[in-house]
This record gives sequence, structure tokens and C-alpha cells, in this order.
Amino acid sequence: MARRDEKGGASPLVTGPIGTTLLLFALPTLGSSVLQSANGSIDAVWVGRLLGEDALAATTNGNLIMFMLTAFVFGFGMAATILVGQSFGRGDLDGARRVVGTTLGTFVPLAVLVSIAGWFLAPRLLGVLGTSEQITPLARDYLRVTFFAMPAILMQTMLMMALRGSGDAITPLVFMALSVVLDVVLNPVFILGLGPAPALGIGGSAMATALANYISLLAMLVYIYTRDLPLRLRGGELSYLRPTPSVLKIMFRKGLPIGIQMIVVSSSMLTMMTMVNRLGVDTTAAFGATQQLWTYVQMPAMALGAAVSAMAAQNIGAGRWDRVSRVTRAGVWFNIVLTGGLVALLALVDDKALGLFLGPDSPAIPIGQHIGSLATWGFITFGVSMVLFGTVRANGQVVWPLIILFVSMYPVRIGVAFGLQGWLGPDALWLSFPAAMVSTMLMATVLYLQGGWRKEADMRVDGDIGPSQTAVTAEAAPPRNPSAPDAPVVPVRKSPNAPSA
Repeated sequence: MARRDEKGGASPLVTGPIGTTLLLFALPTLGSSVLQSANGSIDAVWVGRLLGEDALAATTNGNLIMFMLTAFVFGFGMAATILVGQSFGRGDLDGARRVVGTTLGTFVPLAVLVSIAGWFLAPRLLGVLGTSEQITPLARDYLRVTFFAMPAILMQTMLMMALRGSGDAITPLVFMALSVVLDVVLNPVFILGLGPAPALGIGGSAMATALANYISLLAMLVYIYTRDLPLRLRGGELSYLRPTPSVLKIMFRKGLPIGIQMIVVSSSMLTMMTMVNRLGVDTTAAFGATQQLWTYVQMPAMALGAAVSAMAAQNIGAGRWDRVSRVTRAGVWFNIVLTGGLVALLALVDDKALGLFLGPDSPAIPIGQHIGSLATWGFITFGVSMVLFGTVRANGQVVWPLIILFVSMYPVRIGVAFGLQGWLGPDALWLSFPAAMVSTMLMATVLYLQGGWRKEADMRVDGDIGPSQTAVTAEAAPPRNPSAPDAPVVPVRKSPNAPSA
């Protein structure tokens, strides 16, 4: 995507054709997401093939804990994306830089503290998860080294999200690719101890990922400053790294509910993981491999949700409400096509795909195939929810998505998993995933159509002045005909495999 310049040129996200612009913005974001997931998948392939199923199960437990611990801060990154997007839509570059400075100045030091604490608390965290004694030593070694990477992972993620909020999806893609290439090269080196490198076993996989992220982060910072990208901080702007109270207030007001949403999702998954661990190492390994495949199935949904949110935020900031609903409709239909295609493809090659992680003769492959046959289709409905949530969050509505996710993750997902286990056995666990995703889509649809999210309060940061800056409120929108609500034109009464909005 073309970047908005500092001279006030209109952003393509605000002026370009809806469908083409959304797709061109989403594709690099999708590429970044695929590459990001490739880091985890590459780790899983190397670990599973070189160290065995116990080690693969250990990385599954370790990665869940890392997701749980970073999820809270990730919510503030989402809030920063929205604030940067709305600032760019209003033409307020200084406001966008204040957001970036406050974000990095607040949460990078926090990540350093968490990484230090995590090194010492790793055994206790694994105990809370219910990790089996058979794999606990492996999971501990993997988790401790992974904590070392947290500051780089967090800072890189925050910068990439801010860049996307500004309309630049290419720079994150380039440096995510660099990180993955380094990971591919360094994994076997540190696992096996090739050349002068020490043989670290499972810890070597985590060390490779850590080094890849630190090198990629440094290269991205050099690129941002040598190319003088709009969000770089120079001279007096470096003072923005000292958090601005007004920006921090908005970020906490909007980021806290998003962070809690991530904790709700991850804690629900931790509960599910505890139940899966009781079914034995083969099932745990099968579930871990299936999760690796699911990361790719959900990539179009996540990319489209992020692209819709950034595009909607810029249009809201520019007062272009006439484009917001059209962006949402396009996002829903793109999701159905892309996610539906991946679900169908995976159904055809699931045995070979699982074999990449487990080995071609693993007894866990049939278990993984069964899990996928019951649950994978639900990601089509998941994608619809991500698009709708992306739109409503773009105007700062973050509380209702939190409530919806809590209901779908606990009363629905955990309720199905526990309540039906006596009748369906382990299948209750796998069916709880699509049950939660369908319920999320239905509630998200009601939220979007109800329209109250359009009345969120002004999210401008200090420094937003001038007649061109439109308040992010319902009053900023043009008059609307209440009898003709804008909504994704998606059927809602078809089969469960045809998600609706």
C-alpha cells in the first residue's frame, strides 16, 4: 500500500476503491500473518522431527503460556493501531507519533520485567497448566529461553501494528520475512549444535526464534530511520517515549478491554489444554499439530479483520462513514471465499499436513484428522466475527466484543466441553470449538446491526487541532436512514457451514 506522506496527501485507505484497496492492504497483512505463524510451525517441524513427540508436546504447553502472558499487552497494540489510523485519517501526524512513543515507552520496559520474572516462574506456570511430568523439564527449558525473546517480540509487534494503522502493510511483511528466514536457518544450528553453536536441544529452537526476532527488530529500526518513515521519532519527538497522559488514558480505556479479551480467549484455551493433557501424549501432540494447521486456516480472517479495522479507523477519522459499511461488507465476503477455500483444501490433505509435524507414521495423525474433521469448519464463522469486531473496534467500541467473547469462550466452549464429555467423550472437546465460533458470530452480528458502536466518544489525542479533524462520534457521521441500516449482505439462515453476518 502507498503510504500517506507528511504533506497531507490523502491516504489510499480513505480515497481508493473499497474492494481493491482492502484486498491490496489485506494481502501483505495476510503474508505477514502467515510468516508469523511459520515461525511457530518451523519450530514445531524441527522439534518434532529432531527431538520427538514429547518435545513437540512441550512446545505446545510453553507457547500457550507465552500467549497468555503477552495477550494482555497485545490489546494495547490493537488500541494503538486504532489511534494511529484515526490520527492519519484526520491528517494529524504528530498525534500518530505521540501514540507510537507512548506505546513503546510504556510496554517495552514492562516486557523486560516480565521476561525476567518469567525465567524464574516458568516451572510454576507449567504446574498451573497441568503439564505432565514426562514433558515438564523440556517445556521448562523451552519456556525460559522464549521469555528471553519477549522484549524483541513485543516491540516488533507494536511497531508493525502501528505501521499498519498508518496504511503501510509492506514494511511489516518484509521484516517478518527476514525473521522467518533467520529462524529457518538457525533452528537446526542450535538444536543440534552445528558448527561453533552449542547443542541446546529444545532450548535451541527457542534461542533461534529469539535471535531471529532481535536481528529483525534491529534491521527494521534501521530501515524506518534511513527511509524516514512517517512514524519515526527524531529530535524533540523522542520525548514522546515518555508516556503522554492523555494518550495513555485513551489506550488504557480502549486497550484494557481488548487485552482482557485476549486473556479470556487464552485462559479458555489453557482450560482446554488441561483437559487435553489428561488424554495422553499422543492426543496432546495431535492437538498441538492441529493447532499449527489452524493458525493457517484462520490467517485470512485475522488479516482481513486487521485490514478492515485499519481501513475503517482511517475513514472514521476522515468522517467518511459512507465507506465504513462498504468496507465491512467486502471484508465479510473476502473472508468466506478465502477461509472457506482453506478449510476445503485442508480436508483433502490433512494427513500429509499433520505428518509434517508428527512424522508420516505417527499414531497421533488419525487423532489429529478426527479433531480437524469436527472443528475446522468453524473458522469460516470465526472470520465473519473478526471482520465485524474489526469495524466496531475501529470506533473504540471494545466492551461489547469482550462480553461476547467471554460468553462464547466460557458458558459455550467450556460448557460444551465439560457438559457433553460424559456423552460424547473426547469429541465434546473438539466440538466445543465450532460451538464457540458460531455463537460468537451470531452475537457479533447483532452488535454490528444494532449500531450503538457508532456513538463512541472522541478518541483524538493531544495535538489534534484544526478544522479538518472530525470528532469520532455519531454526530460526525452524515445523516443516516434508520430504515436502511448498512450491513454485510450475508445470508443468516443457511447451513452452519455458510457463516453469516
